[in-house]
Amino acid sequence: MQGNIIVYGLVGALAIALLVAAFTDIRRRQIDNWLNAAIALGAPVYWWAAGLSLWPDIASQVGVALVTFVALAGLFALKLMGGGDVKLLSALALWLPPMTFLKLIVIMSLLGGVLTIIFATWHYTVTRRRDAKIPYGVAIAASGLITLAPVLEAGWRSVTGA
Repeated sequence: MQGNIIVYGLVGALAIALLVAAFTDIRRRQIDNWLNAAIALGAPVYWWAAGLSLWPDIASQVGVALVTFVALAGLFALKLMGGGDVKLLSALALWLPPMTFLKLIVIMSLLGGVLTIIFATWHYTVTRRRDAKIPYGVAIAASGLITLAPVLEAGWRSVTGA
């Protein structure tokens, strides 16, 4: 990454979009299509600003996003994952190199497990039913923010001169 202000601004906008996704998923158990589309459509601008090469950088990120979408669409078909979560994670894959995305998946899995235990326990305690809808977008957004934190910190330092 070249360290220019546009890159940091785009990553900051991605961070805000992830926060919006988390809050709407908590509130409505839904992540809006316009938000997922904005994240996906922001990726090519990020690629250009970051100076990524078409091969192998962009090609690998698009490939990982496609594999992610196909795998998660299968989970959606089995009713194991929400459609908004599938689209959010696939759109997020467009922004990250494969190894960084793998790191995000590991963090997301751990956070998602904790989130599921908390929400399922609370739901069962209140309703005595086992049909809790887990806002997994929270785990996706949190893992995205954790993964992006070093970039956001570097951007903040370059802007403030700290």
